[in-house]
Amino acid sequence: MSNASLSPLPSADRPDVTARLRDALLGASFTADGLLELLGAPAYAALSRSETVPALRATRGDTPLELLVRLFLLQQPVPHARVAAVLPVDVCLESGWLDRAGDDEVAATVDVRPYGGPGGEDWFIVSDLGCAVGGAGGIGNHAEGVVLGVGGASTTLAGLTVRTPVSAALDLGTGSGIQALHAAAHATRVTATDVNPRALHIAALTLALSGAPAADLREGSLYEPVADDETYDLIVSNPPFVISPGARLTYRDGGMGGDDLCRSLVQRTGERLNEGGFAHFLANWQHVEGEEWTDRLRSWVPRGCDAWIVQREVQDVTQYAELWLRDAGDHRGDPAAYQARYDAWLDEFEARKVKAVGFGWITLRRTGAAEPSVVAEEWPHPVEQPLGETVRAHFDRVDYLRDHDDAALLEAHFTLAGEVVQEQVGLPGAEDPEHVVLRQNRGMRRATRVDTVGAGFAGVCDGTMSAGRILDAIAQLVGEDPVALRDRTPAQIRLLVEQGFLEPA
Repeated sequence: MSNASLSPLPSADRPDVTARLRDALLGASFTADGLLELLGAPAYAALSRSETVPALRATRGDTPLELLVRLFLLQQPVPHARVAAVLPVDVCLESGWLDRAGDDEVAATVDVRPYGGPGGEDWFIVSDLGCAVGGAGGIGNHAEGVVLGVGGASTTLAGLTVRTPVSAALDLGTGSGIQALHAAAHATRVTATDVNPRALHIAALTLALSGAPAADLREGSLYEPVADDETYDLIVSNPPFVISPGARLTYRDGGMGGDDLCRSLVQRTGERLNEGGFAHFLANWQHVEGEEWTDRLRSWVPRGCDAWIVQREVQDVTQYAELWLRDAGDHRGDPAAYQARYDAWLDEFEARKVKAVGFGWITLRRTGAAEPSVVAEEWPHPVEQPLGETVRAHFDRVDYLRDHDDAALLEAHFTLAGEVVQEQVGLPGAEDPEHVVLRQNRGMRRATRVDTVGAGFAGVCDGTMSAGRILDAIAQLVGEDPVALRDRTPAQIRLLVEQGFLEPA
């Protein structure tokens, strides 16, 4: 499928029509909650897997909501007369939201997916036909310039982002405008860039149909449309990070070799952030023979920035190639062409000595500290989204620990974080456990192993006594030298604070 086969887009310059369409959609309960109630959880979940049959079965009736789901989400033509009872059909046809299909039916020209905002807002994500359900896999054939709807990566990034009020936010590679839409809820001014002019048009539709303020939409790759003197309090990007042997698809391939696009994006961000500002990215990175991935990522961090890098997943090169070949639908085409493309991916990885590809999150915060903190870790376990508050708290703890040496920690007061539980592991009937684990049930859901002193210390922390006094009491109970205990325990306290098990009182 080529650019020429992409549908003409609705007008982005008809706010009167967009407002009337939004009111009609809301009036029919075409919302995230309404969609879930109508379809049920199994059919709703199937949409994310590009499976539409359960949803089609659930919308065989004749209610306004069923009609809208078939029209805007499942790309089914519907009777003109029925649509006229639900939508301002004539102006929707005139402005390009709908098109005629046969003598007595109409069809949507774009997908519209209901999307619930973090504050209970009823938003709508506009995307190219076939892209609201299950990402690119739903379009059947890949198309240069296609604009995808909301997917797992989009919601992951939105959930990671720190949502404090800011003056200026920047969304790099905005696509259908999901991140710009989130930013508009807490930023005075939102700028969004994309190399694909079709994406900017669709982002404008997403914002308008969601009732959000318009963004400053600029055509160009990542930072190219941003002036040298423009800085921001928040920068977000879900870039085209796929590492492939040739840029075939705008929505996923950045046109640079290896992981250079992600590296360049991160390295160029420091000069664009205001003091205290955050930048959040999703990224892929290469695992190269003879090199630690953590060292590779640390080299990306710009000067003057704290960083928190979390590797969520690692795939060997064969798994990675198969994932993205299937995403583009190549496995459904000519077997010889599929094999040739697969072979080209492996050739590229072999030439670069890449053995695997990592995926994860990169968060930067502009700091004036003399020694910025860079934490790079692997955490493939389940987490609790949204994580924005957890991310903000991480950097608050970085500041705290940077300002408190061991002596200051012993003078400080701490409280045990909420919903932390203790697990003891050992043989049944044994007097003492083999080890003790503290586990979080919120946020990152971390687990950390502690000794009996660490467990006892954490359990007593309620903010009333200093850390040093608690250790003195523990030393007396266990018959240990209090000076020795004060000397060896701050490292464990520091780790518990760093990971969020203990909070400064």
